[in-house]
Amino acid sequence: MKMKFLMAATAATLLALTGCASNPTPRQVGTAAGAVVGGVVGSSLGLGTVGTVGGAAAGALIGNELGGNQRRR
Repeated sequence: MKMKFLMAATAATLLALTGCASNPTPRQVGTAAGAVVGGVVGSSLGLGTVGTVGGAAAGALIGNELGGNQRRR
């Protein structure tokens, strides 16, 4: 089950990033990567769908902030 989720999340991320007309900004890359990592971590905690969605949301927020900070440097 976890492997299917990981494969689906990876495929969705790759499609989202390659479907852009221009190169993604660091903030967009950080948001996508954070959502995937957060979803995987939330899923592995064994909290079911709530853990997966909550982890993805938290990861997206953290990734968004980290990506935005990279652009300022």
